[in-house]
Parts: sequence; structure tokens; C-alpha cells
Amino acid sequence: MPRRLISSGSSFENSIGYSRAVVDGDRVFVSGTTGFDYTTMTISDDTVAQCEQALKNIAAALKQAGAGFADVVRVTYLLTNGADFERCWPAMSRAFGEVRPACTAMIVGLVDPRMKIEIEVTALRRNAAPKKKAKQAKKAKRKK
Repeated sequence: MPRRLISSGSSFENSIGYSRAVVDGDRVFVSGTTGFDYTTMTISDDTVAQCEQALKNIAAALKQAGAGFADVVRVTYLLTNGADFERCWPAMSRAFGEVRPACTAMIVGLVDPRMKIEIEVTALRRNAAPKKKAKQAKKAKRKK
């Protein structure tokens, strides 16, 4: 299966030279995603609002990749202020509470002072695996 690039339409992607997400086989790698609303290129001052918007942006990228939050196996949270982490838990729990992916959280400096949180995820498209196995089975039958 060829590698597929997914764009959100963010001006950052073209300026910096990256994709919002990359699909490689059954795996989906979603870039660090901030709370910018990419349709307006605006960002809230509130960390929780940024977290919620980042999760919406991630959900959109996962959907384009044929995946969803249920497919996420790894999440990384980068925050500029550790005191904001607990405030974001309800939004994080709505997205990942049932899934319970492996997780890392770090307090860091982000590239734009308006950014207060960045979230990165890796997903494994479970629904892609049966298709791959079915193709392999057809190929094996043809060889007989």
C-alpha cells in the first residue's frame, strides 16, 4: 500500500513542509496538532479550548485516513504550563477514555507563544488489517 499524505489546509503545512498526517500501511501518524481553527487560522487564548480544537483537528485527520479515536494506540501531549494539564483531562477523556492509548505528557516551549498545547497521535487502522489479509488470501489462491 503506498504512503498517503493528508493535509488539513493549514498554511503551516506548506510553509514548513509537512503533512497533518501520513498513512503508511495500517498505521496513521498524526503530526503535533495545536488548537488553531484552520478554517480561520485563529486560536483561542484558553488552553482547554485549544485542547478541544486540537482534538477536533486530529479527529478530522484520522477520518481522512479511514481511522478514528478508537484506533489510537499512542498519544503525546505537549503543554507550556503543567497547571493546565488537569484542566484538559475532561476533553482528553472524552476522546481517549474508552481507548486508553499509551500516553506521554511533557511541559515544553512551543514555537508560537499563542500555542499552549500540542497533541500528536499514532493510530493503527484495525479495519485495514482484514482487507490486507483478504488481498493476501486472493493472491495465494491465484498462485495455486
